[in-house]
Amino acid sequence: MPDVLSIQVGMPRSHGREEADDPLDRPWRSGIVKEPVAGPVPIGRGGLRGDGQADRTHHGGPDKAVCAYSADHYDFWRRELGRSSLPFGAFGENLTIAGLTEEDVCLGDRWMLGAVAVQVSQPRQPCWKLAMRFRVEDLAARVVANGKSGWYFRVLNEGAVRAGLALVLVERPLPRWTVARANRLIHHEKHDPAAIAELAADDRVAASLRAQLSRRTERARSPEPNS
Repeated sequence: MPDVLSIQVGMPRSHGREEADDPLDRPWRSGIVKEPVAGPVPIGRGGLRGDGQADRTHHGGPDKAVCAYSADHYDFWRRELGRSSLPFGAFGENLTIAGLTEEDVCLGDRWMLGAVAVQVSQPRQPCWKLAMRFRVEDLAARVVANGKSGWYFRVLNEGAVRAGLALVLVERPLPRWTVARANRLIHHEKHDPAAIAELAADDRVAASLRAQLSRRTERARSPEPNS
């Protein structure tokens, strides 16, 4: 049975320095650097207590309240990045989960964490802050390529969570829509209008992702400008 190996929270903080020549050392601000907490940690519709995001336009909110990442990916990344020490939480996730990957989790899944119900809302879409965190310029592109993205939960009822809790699947309304398949649609298989329309119409999918997919559909329908 999958379980939570580690819980991490962190508030936005500033990194880098103004006088840096290397773009990877220039100033940036993020909540991606998180520290482990044993729990129990209160969790609500806005996420875990003690956690926050600097860019509230693209991160956080009820549809992206909790970021989850597979512990099963860490050995791969230790080899890929040449880092023998890579602690859980290094990818900015709140929950590091053993026994689940993007191939095992579906959009719309409802899972119980003790008394807390959470629902998978969308894949995590990696941004440039991963590159800054690791000082690896193409890291976000590598995540897109290999699909080891993680995913977001929305919180359906409040409570508290702690490391060691098992995840129990209670509902799977969209069994064809694994997080892995959604990643392929978002990043690689961009010209499947039926699949795009299907996800864009389902309110179990995060509103921001549905809007992104709807815009793609609208662009596909727009006539080509006269040359």
